[in-house]
Amino acid sequence: MKWNLRLAAAHRGIWKASEMQRLLAEHGLVISAGKMSGLWSSTPASIKLADLDVICAVLDCEIGDVMMPEPANITQAAPAEQSAAEAAGAAGAQSVRPVVPRSTRGRSLPPR
Repeated sequence: MKWNLRLAAAHRGIWKASEMQRLLAEHGLVISAGKMSGLWSSTPASIKLADLDVICAVLDCEIGDVMMPEPANITQAAPAEQSAAEAAGAAGAQSVRPVVPRSTRGRSLPPR
């Protein structure tokens, strides 16, 4: 995902992180200067959905204005037909033994 907070804010005439921070606080989202700096200048590793709701309300925008998908960054998964068991079986199917439950007799007692 591409984080576009600065661009979305600029489209609404908000040019400074401190101004955005003040507007967020007016809507009930108090953010520290450090966290605001991180949101303003880089892509956050995570963000609460409730915080994202407030950001979109302050900017009067949709989530797609703040976050844009980047499909080129998605890695392709292995075909569905090849499971992990098949991949392991290709290496040496003869050496895999079936799991057999053990007898419950001879168990030790739990600690006192």
